[in-house]
Amino acid sequence: MDLSNLKPARGAKQNKKRVGRGPGSGNGKTAGRGHKGAQSRSGYSFKRGFEGGQMPLHRRLPKRGFNNIFRTEYAVVNLDQLEQVFDAGAMVSPESLREVGLIRGRKLPIKVLGRGEVTKAFTVHAHKFSGKAAEKLAAAGGTVEAIVAAPAEEAAAADPGTR
Repeated sequence: MDLSNLKPARGAKQNKKRVGRGPGSGNGKTAGRGHKGAQSRSGYSFKRGFEGGQMPLHRRLPKRGFNNIFRTEYAVVNLDQLEQVFDAGAMVSPESLREVGLIRGRKLPIKVLGRGEVTKAFTVHAHKFSGKAAEKLAAAGGTVEAIVAAPAEEAAAADPGTR
């Protein structure tokens, strides 16, 4: 086998369909476009979701719920995750959480939740804490320090256009 023997696979090469070239071609007169209607005209392009005049799916389905565009989204970390990753007396900050891989992606404010038990004392810096998480950390001898976002950061977090 060499380059001179290469051929395309059978059926891979077909002649272009030449439409509107008379009745003998099988695609004369209406050129495969049918009779009348928008699709028979030049310049026609359908809109996304158009179903030929039938009520489109996105309008047939009922609308439900409410999405608050001003909602603050938090990156969530649980106590059991902190217990596994950090040693006793460790300083837990958003940067250290990123380094160990507990939070990834967009820079979101961090909330610590109270799933799991804590036996080690940590100093945890986060934007928010659940009541149980703060209790459990304090009971284990750790400290909880809330990070207060600068006004510019708050505006950026609340503004849906910057997400």
